[in-house]
Amino acid sequence: MSGSIQVRRERREQRELETHYESSYHRSSLSSVSHKSYAAHVSSKGVKTLKKKQVKKLSSITKKDRRLYLAVGHEDEVIGYVVPVFRSSHLATQELMESQEELKEEGLGYVVMRNLFSRETDHKIRVHKKSRSISMRESAERMALGKKMQENMEFRKKMNLDSLTHPAEFVVKPRGQTVWEGKDVTLHCTVAGWPKPRVAWYKNNVLIDAKAHPEKYITESNYNMHSLEIKKCDFTDTAEYRISALNVKGEKSAFASVIIKNGYSPEHGVTFRTTIIDKFGVAFGREGETMSLGCVVIVYPTVKRYQPEVVWYRNGVVLAPSKWVQMHWSGKQATLTLVHLNKEDEGLYTLRVNTKSGFDTHSAYVFVRDADVEVEGLPVAPLDVRCHDANKDYVVVTWKQPAVEGSSPILGYFIDRCEVGTQHWAQCNDTPVKYARFPVTGLVEGRSYVFRVRALNRSGVSHPSRVSDPVVAMDPSDRARLRAGPSAPWTGMIKFTEEDPTVGVVPGPPSDLAVAEATKSYVVLGWNPPVQRGHEGVVYYVEKCMVGTDTWQRVNTGMPVKSPRFALFDLAEGKSYSFRVRSCNSAGVSEPSQETKSITVADRLDLPSAPGPVVAIRNTASSVVVTYGASKEAQTLLRYYIEASVVGSEVWVPCNNKPVKGTRFECHGLNEGDKYVFRVKAVNSAGYSTYSGDSEACLVKACITVPSPPLTVTMVERVRDCMVVSWRAPANTGGADIRGYYLDYRTVKGSIKSQWREINVKIITGTTYKVENLKENTLYEFQVRAVNQAGISEGSVPSAATECKEWTVAVPGPPHGLRVQEVRKDSVVLLWEPPTFDGRGAVTGYYVDIKEEKGRWRGVQDRSTKQTFMKITGLKEGKSYMLRVHAKNVVGVGGPSKTSDPIVAQTRPGTNEIVVDVDDNGVISLIFECSQMAQGSQFVWSKDYKALTDTSRLTVQTVGGKSRAIFNDPSLEDLGTYSCFVTNTDGVSASYTLTEEGLKRLLEISHEHQYPIIPFKSEMAVELQEKGRVRFWAQVAKFTSNCQVQYIFNDNIITQGKKYTMNFDKSTGIIEMFMDSLEVTDEGTFTFNLVDGKGTGRTSLVLIEEEFAEIQKKSEFERAEWVRRQGPHFVEYLSFEVTPECNVYLKCKVGNMKTDTEISWLKDGIEIAEDDEDAKKIGIAAGVLSFNIGKVGHREKANLMKKTRENQKSGLSKKDAGVYEVTLWDERGKDKTMLNLTEAGYQAVLSEMFRVIANSATELKVESTEHGIILSTNVVHYFDELRVGWLHKESKISYSDRVQCGVTGEQLWLKIKEPTNKDKGKYSIDIFDGKANVKKVLDLTGKIWEEAFEEWLTFLLNCSIPLVDRARVVGGLPDVVTIQEGKSLNLTGNVWGDPVPEVSWVKNDKQLVSDDHYTLKFEHGKFASMTIAAVTATDSGKYALVVKNKYGTEAGEFTVSVYFPEDEAEKKE
Repeated sequence: MSGSIQVRRERREQRELETHYESSYHRSSLSSVSHKSYAAHVSSKGVKTLKKKQVKKLSSITKKDRRLYLAVGHEDEVIGYVVPVFRSSHLATQELMESQEELKEEGLGYVVMRNLFSRETDHKIRVHKKSRSISMRESAERMALGKKMQENMEFRKKMNLDSLTHPAEFVVKPRGQTVWEGKDVTLHCTVAGWPKPRVAWYKNNVLIDAKAHPEKYITESNYNMHSLEIKKCDFTDTAEYRISALNVKGEKSAFASVIIKNGYSPEHGVTFRTTIIDKFGVAFGREGETMSLGCVVIVYPTVKRYQPEVVWYRNGVVLAPSKWVQMHWSGKQATLTLVHLNKEDEGLYTLRVNTKSGFDTHSAYVFVRDADVEVEGLPVAPLDVRCHDANKDYVVVTWKQPAVEGSSPILGYFIDRCEVGTQHWAQCNDTPVKYARFPVTGLVEGRSYVFRVRALNRSGVSHPSRVSDPVVAMDPSDRARLRAGPSAPWTGMIKFTEEDPTVGVVPGPPSDLAVAEATKSYVVLGWNPPVQRGHEGVVYYVEKCMVGTDTWQRVNTGMPVKSPRFALFDLAEGKSYSFRVRSCNSAGVSEPSQETKSITVADRLDLPSAPGPVVAIRNTASSVVVTYGASKEAQTLLRYYIEASVVGSEVWVPCNNKPVKGTRFECHGLNEGDKYVFRVKAVNSAGYSTYSGDSEACLVKACITVPSPPLTVTMVERVRDCMVVSWRAPANTGGADIRGYYLDYRTVKGSIKSQWREINVKIITGTTYKVENLKENTLYEFQVRAVNQAGISEGSVPSAATECKEWTVAVPGPPHGLRVQEVRKDSVVLLWEPPTFDGRGAVTGYYVDIKEEKGRWRGVQDRSTKQTFMKITGLKEGKSYMLRVHAKNVVGVGGPSKTSDPIVAQTRPGTNEIVVDVDDNGVISLIFECSQMAQGSQFVWSKDYKALTDTSRLTVQTVGGKSRAIFNDPSLEDLGTYSCFVTNTDGVSASYTLTEEGLKRLLEISHEHQYPIIPFKSEMAVELQEKGRVRFWAQVAKFTSNCQVQYIFNDNIITQGKKYTMNFDKSTGIIEMFMDSLEVTDEGTFTFNLVDGKGTGRTSLVLIEEEFAEIQKKSEFERAEWVRRQGPHFVEYLSFEVTPECNVYLKCKVGNMKTDTEISWLKDGIEIAEDDEDAKKIGIAAGVLSFNIGKVGHREKANLMKKTRENQKSGLSKKDAGVYEVTLWDERGKDKTMLNLTEAGYQAVLSEMFRVIANSATELKVESTEHGIILSTNVVHYFDELRVGWLHKESKISYSDRVQCGVTGEQLWLKIKEPTNKDKGKYSIDIFDGKANVKKVLDLTGKIWEEAFEEWLTFLLNCSIPLVDRARVVGGLPDVVTIQEGKSLNLTGNVWGDPVPEVSWVKNDKQLVSDDHYTLKFEHGKFASMTIAAVTATDSGKYALVVKNKYGTEAGEFTVSVYFPEDEAEKKE
């Protein structure tokens, strides 16, 4: 035992010697390890592994923590904190010790065990002393050895064939440099990677082409070391340079900034101060408009050739110039122009001005409203269309839903695509998609596309969104190579490698097949290309299998997929599918890939939940800050839309048209003074959430802030131990009323100033304060702080140091506390406080001085006033004035007070005055209303500008923005000036002076109101109702629910009974009394007497003699009419109507008809039988009976056209004229109506026809023939009774062989043969319209005459052509053709001319076309024929055969008249 102890002692001494220069950390580690190794040895032989596990299990702290900070004793007990002796050496060797920890523990344990079990032998321990330098050297060698081993392991790991390729990495990155102008600069870097990366240099992201600019750039690449040399640098070479290294594993970039300094840089050592003025504010635009934002930037001092950097941001993202965004910097003004605004342009815009000394920024929000929709109810366009995951034939298009869905929810979206360079838009989906995400397939590889989206609801389709950025359909790896730019520079070495031939190799199956996206509309698959595929490209076939079956179906048989992405449509919703993919090339089709797990076709992304509670906070006079809780699905959430509504309007308007991310938004563009409520909805790719709950109503008004410091602190009076300090109110009250002030002071001794000390604990309400208990002959400074509802302001600028000493002046001190109220365009009220010191006598009065802004002081009044207020009148509107006050006593007039602030004489909009009111109870009161009430505002009433103390005389009641001062007992004691001031406003105040005369008038009105007369809105009147019932009524204008009515007839009270029915509707104030009929005894006076509390009213109606008889007669008639209307009756009696076509109709409207009601028409007392010809003219439609007489004179005109005009007698024929009568009857009763169409009735019909015909006349037109000039107009109908007259130069034309007038069909014409200059002038035609003449005028002078005359001369010249050659109608046509209705008409005309003329037929100046009714032929160049099949009355008219060749034109005219057989029979009878 003693030997063991001896050995332990020797070992301990040895350890102390060996570790003399080691840290206590090493000692604690060695003792802990030795103890654990010994315990492991004595337990059993093969328990090393168990020992390690046990140590890990029992250790309560990590090895790292134990090693660095704590010393651990037996059983892992912490025995203290260890501070390393050599801290730097400990940190350097820490990494090596961690990697070799287990090896070290094993080695130490073996040495300890060997020493313990060799104690029976004589073992001598050799002790070697190590110096501190030797110990440090050994530690360094161990560290270097460990680092070498680690590098070797890393190298072998990289040389492993499985991970031979690795991405590019920068071993040495290029370093930024600053050089003088004119010098050369070189950037170096070292790049590693396999395969060997290709490098390219960029300047501000623009590729540097060294070959194109060899005089400027030199690039070298040798042994993975790359350099860029820039020669003869100038200021434009200052930029950020980037080197890009690219291989198959990816791309890496490194950056270096190069700054070129001018050796004589004028801005060197200058500190610039930047100020932004004329800042752009919150702006509002509409889609399609152009908006400009601008600021004036002042950089001081101005240095030649130096310009700041101007950068624009939107939502924190730097903006670059594009076709939508234009930027301009003029050297003083920065302008950003947004061309053709879109909702994507909405956001927070920031202008940042960078200088070498710092930067300055300004930000404001731009809101973009939706463009007006073409049809109300349509949704607005989606926004922010983007393309993702582009491949050879596939791209994913995403967008954001709009803020406004229209009149109905959005049903889905249509996606359109357009190939760049074309204008053809093709719709990508036939069925609208609900998600804001859609995979577009079928793209052509290598082509560029743009996309747009349209929203659809029940009202239709929206405008398309702004198009996306162009995207190229290509392999992503090719796109990465294109982004990397050109290959690295030529290194002068070419390496050849031998590869196995891959032609004819069947590709392997794709790998990592997975469902990338799944909705109920489509499923998107993604996979990796096969490893084995040869050099040729591969395509893919996708197969699907419904879960529960073993049948695999190929999806894209007709169109192989080139991209490792594919979207499947037309899957059954709710069904589960598995998918797999095969690769294919020219050698064959691969085995299928591993199938996916079963996927159910359904939406994975749910609609977001409604956002949390919405809180609206006042911000500015036109904005409100809205905060809300985030939606629970915040991870998948796109953003939020906020809507606002004026309280009570129920109309919601979006605050933002571009969704925002955060849960706080500032809503601008609100109307000041309105109350708004807000709500929020969340939106993600699946759609919109439900709306959040409405916020509480928020009044739009500027929020309250701490006021600015008071102004101009001065000493106004002083005595031995006190001073009077005065100041001006702060310029900015912070939106709340100034509650008072706190005053501080400090003493001044030479240049030494003491600390500020408080003077008052309680708030000072005025702007003057007497500071007491000061030390005489001591200098003091004062500062003031203002207080409002939001807090205390900063301290004001200290007053000048003033000595406290005795006031020795005999005159009074200056008044103080000047303030103004009731500022109007021509007057103002000034108030002040008496001076603190009166001088040698009491103050006896005050003088007020006034001056304009640039004028001189002048007195306002000649005599002093004893009051401490004065109303100053005679001001000029818009002028600025300043005021001051002097006090006087028996000694004299004291000095002036402090000058008031400038006052502009103007009446502000919305200014109200005090109004005197006398209510219904005779109570007299003064009312003042304020529309500018702020939070905490109060009405303050005063009499003679002194606070009201006697509440027994006046009672004040305030509700909202209206305050009422009620006189309790008006008397002469209440005379005076009453004023009201509203706190926490911009000086809202008014006053009213109550004089003795005014009080007397108010008392008279009060008496009238106390004992009122009930007013009537309508006095008593009488009216007749159905059945001849008589109604007496009146309406009361103002009454209470206690109002009672007495009904009186001839001074006798009548009550409700058989004869009288009474009613008083108190909701409308209408009093009624009904009588079924009037009898002789009812003649007299009817009266309504009203009693309503103190008020009375009376209204009467006298019905006697003629008035009574007339009412009685009308009553009996109305009763008879009611009886008539119980059976079939005429609502409108029989009358006539002339249509625009000049047809005459007899009409009457009937009512209360039944199916068995009989209707009979009579003419001249003879009933028209059903088989009578006139029975066909009778019709009934929609309760209207009609009888169609037709056109007056029409049949006579048709029949007599074949005879001479002497026998043609137009007008109502004897058959049509007469007395017409219509009778209705059934078992309920009988009614009839009659119309006399003879004499006066006949003339009335004619007059109406004249009116229709005259108003249908067309404007006069001119036509030339070989005979002369013809003037004509067309009317809708013509008959002989129509009076027509032609005038020339306002004189009636005398007709002759040369000047003739006539009528052809419905054409009225005037023919002038062989016209001369005498025939020039104004021609007119007068057509009688039954009352006067309708005149049509043509001025046959000037160009009109010249053209007509020239055309007539042309006809004459043509007529001079020999008849052998000139086109003409030789014969065969009659002048008049009369034919019976229903027959066929065939006419043939002989035509001559050389060359053969052109032939046409016209009717009433309108050319005919051959059809089923008209058959037109021209045979052998000589015979022109026309056949009319089954002629009708409409075929009557003026016809002509027109022939024309180059020598002239000729027309053969004739008239066709169609007659009716029955008319001929009548005439024969």
